[in-house]
Amino acid sequence: MGFEEFDVFVIGTGTAGKSVAKECVAEGLKVAIADNREFGGTCANRGCDPKKVLVGLTEILDRAEKMKDNGISKMPEFSWEDLMKFKKTFVDAVPAATEKDLKKLGIKMYHQSPKFLDENTLSVEGKTVTAKKIVIATGNQPMELPIPGRELSINSDDFLKLEKLPESMLFIGAGYIGMEFAHIAARCGVDVTILDAEERPLSNFDEDMVARLQKASEEIGIKFHFNCEVKEIEKLRTNYRVISNQKGKKIELKAKLVINAAGRVPSIDELDLAKGNVKFSNKGITVNENLQSTSNSSVFACGDVSASEGLPLTPLSSQEARIVAANILDKDRAKEVNYPPQPSVVFTIPNLASVGLNEKQAKDRGYDFKVEQKSVPWWFNSKRINDNYYAYKTLVDKKTGLILGAHLIGADAGEMINMFVMAMCGKLDCRTLKGMIFSYPSWGSDIKAMV
Repeated sequence: MGFEEFDVFVIGTGTAGKSVAKECVAEGLKVAIADNREFGGTCANRGCDPKKVLVGLTEILDRAEKMKDNGISKMPEFSWEDLMKFKKTFVDAVPAATEKDLKKLGIKMYHQSPKFLDENTLSVEGKTVTAKKIVIATGNQPMELPIPGRELSINSDDFLKLEKLPESMLFIGAGYIGMEFAHIAARCGVDVTILDAEERPLSNFDEDMVARLQKASEEIGIKFHFNCEVKEIEKLRTNYRVISNQKGKKIELKAKLVINAAGRVPSIDELDLAKGNVKFSNKGITVNENLQSTSNSSVFACGDVSASEGLPLTPLSSQEARIVAANILDKDRAKEVNYPPQPSVVFTIPNLASVGLNEKQAKDRGYDFKVEQKSVPWWFNSKRINDNYYAYKTLVDKKTGLILGAHLIGADAGEMINMFVMAMCGKLDCRTLKGMIFSYPSWGSDIKAMV
């Protein structure tokens, strides 16, 4: 069995892992990196980027539908097969390009998930390696359904590889993934049904904004069944049957394809963390304010796999990677996490976007605040594209005039929310914001009327 020593061993080649490895090797450390899947991570290979390429087509279809008889006389035709070919131009080159980049920097690469042997020792590709510091950046993976017939469903990775669309789909889960992929499928002509164990979709988002998104989803044909605990998936001759319990009532639904969108869990199963004295929970690796393992000081965790306060978002992974690298290299910059306002966007049509506190959180923290809430489809930006869904809810501290939270639904809410992030990070009060001059007519100019 071979044996090699490293200063830093990184597990995971996504945004967080690559960032730590590159900064450490640039400072002269001996660095290795490993991944049990294609190099490049979830976002670039099988997540945010390819998903947004598919959303791009549905944006065109949606705009055309809304402008029928208002300038559009014939709906555009589309080819799912051609769309998937286009998607591949974004993802196919990622693994090789990532490996080429890492190799050029002198980073040793392994194509397997390592296993801990002790606090500083790993087994990978039949070799035993030791490292002064080990960084876990393995991200999240689709949660396996704990039901009979779970193998009959596909997950988000598989959806992004579909060569053809079936006549009908049933999504188990109404979170980010279920809602976004359901919108893609429905706008491409698929009969879509969503089951969820909760009382409504997207339970982490503002209830009023979500209610509007649900209505918009139903208008494009998506059917919802809530309070449903899925019990089994069965294979029929030409369909799949999903059996669930809805408050004591047996519900049976059929579809040509079943998609498991029930959520994601930390990718830690293959690491043998117990042997490395690395504490973890169902939220990921247990870390302190330095993103250092609370039980093994040689281990750090960043990105989606860390049980930190950061949301499972690519931009947060980059931020956490900087913290980890600063601690390993003793850099003269922040070594403790201090999260700025974190925006979340659901890329359905319309977009659902949020940043900061909701009403309950603001009350719990003792703020004296005002709430501004309106549905404004008659505002110019929405009216010009004939869109019926444009609404906002903002929370402003009465004492300081600072924005505490913003919750939006609209065609361009995913971009507009960034304006609120800038205002909150820059501590711009509402009077200052209203005194600024923005380009008009633009979606960004609307935010002055929202606070």
